[in-house]
Amino acid sequence: MELSRRRFLGTAAIGMAGITFLPSLSSCSSPATSTEDKIRLGFIGMGRQAMFLLNGFIQIPGVRVVAGCDVYGRKRQRFENRVNEFYTKNKVEVEVATYEKYEDLIQRDDIDAVVIAVPDHAHAMIAIAACKAGKDVYLEKPMTFTIKEGQELKRVVRETNRILGIGSQQRSDPNFQHAVKMVQTGRLGKIEKVNAYVGAPPIPYNLPEEEIPADLNWDLWLGPLPENIHFNNELNPPISLDPVKHEEIWGAWRWYKEMGGGFTTDWGAHMFDIAQWALGMDRSGPVEISPIGDGTEFMKFVYADGVVMTSEPFDEKMTKGVKFSGENGWIEVSRGHFKASDDALLPPKSDSADDDTPYETKIPHQINFIESVRNRVDPVVPVEIGHSSCTVCTLGNIACDLQRTIKWDPISETFVDDEDGAAAAKLHYQYRDGWKLL
Repeated sequence: MELSRRRFLGTAAIGMAGITFLPSLSSCSSPATSTEDKIRLGFIGMGRQAMFLLNGFIQIPGVRVVAGCDVYGRKRQRFENRVNEFYTKNKVEVEVATYEKYEDLIQRDDIDAVVIAVPDHAHAMIAIAACKAGKDVYLEKPMTFTIKEGQELKRVVRETNRILGIGSQQRSDPNFQHAVKMVQTGRLGKIEKVNAYVGAPPIPYNLPEEEIPADLNWDLWLGPLPENIHFNNELNPPISLDPVKHEEIWGAWRWYKEMGGGFTTDWGAHMFDIAQWALGMDRSGPVEISPIGDGTEFMKFVYADGVVMTSEPFDEKMTKGVKFSGENGWIEVSRGHFKASDDALLPPKSDSADDDTPYETKIPHQINFIESVRNRVDPVVPVEIGHSSCTVCTLGNIACDLQRTIKWDPISETFVDDEDGAAAAKLHYQYRDGWKLL
């Protein structure tokens, strides 16, 4: 098992071209990979991110991918083709089925866990339904679209005793782990400032209306969102099966406030998450949030102990990453990058070595989730941490929407001095008729 993990971490790669086949993984034997002990996975959402995740999960010993779901017909077919190709080449007999509706997938008794990689607005609704159906859940970040959704998902996970892990894979990256260790062990001294650059908040939807593809169920894609949001191919980038052509961009829904949280949640779920972890603010958060345009050029988050985190870049390249500045030195960390005021603060070379493996699949995050499912213990990013990190991001967007500083009680998860109720009104939104969270 240890050998196969090392091979998995060193060689799992997909890009968007196809799967790297590792026969040794599927043929590996151990007491935890008997027929009775197989973890059977279903995928909900089959876009670009799901293809990265598929490549990781399908190669973990003892895992069998048996089902997938997407509202886009040709993406269902791509998924089925890839899974069948992998198992055929590895001489493993697995029957894979695909569905248009997630309800049909989660009602199957033979599925142990689901991997959810759909647009943010459907995260909570599907994850809650999966938990209630007895499935463990690997959920892409950010955990939810609204703070209220996060509160409800957190409650349901614990009430149903399910395992839920968040796809904040930077927590499984040795460079980020080392940076957090340096902060938490006091090597930088008292932290004076944190720069966590993530990019801009979302903008109003402004793409032109285009014809809906014949094999895309746009109504199901919208889910609880208002039905007056029109289709544009950038929201669900097209693919082709013959000739093979994969998504050329990430789904643009994330950049528009009607459907996503912009860079604030897309990258904040990574970089704000690392800052929260290092500052000991997991399961907590800031008490005051100032927006862009309220006398500040960047978002500002103030914690109860006086530490200030901003969304300000720390270098001219505007690298998406985190810089911790303390009284005894500083550290900069991003994907594939680590810099410090003193060489003694740098991670061991073996931990920081780069390779050409795509970032989405080269770390042991998926293995951690599978082991958590087997052992019935929380993964490295459980639901409470996923919720608190997501809340920080959403609070930044709420402050920017209101164009004023807001105050937050991270214990009660309520706004302070919100006399007109404008901030509280943004904790959630009204689902359209026919859709519900619980």
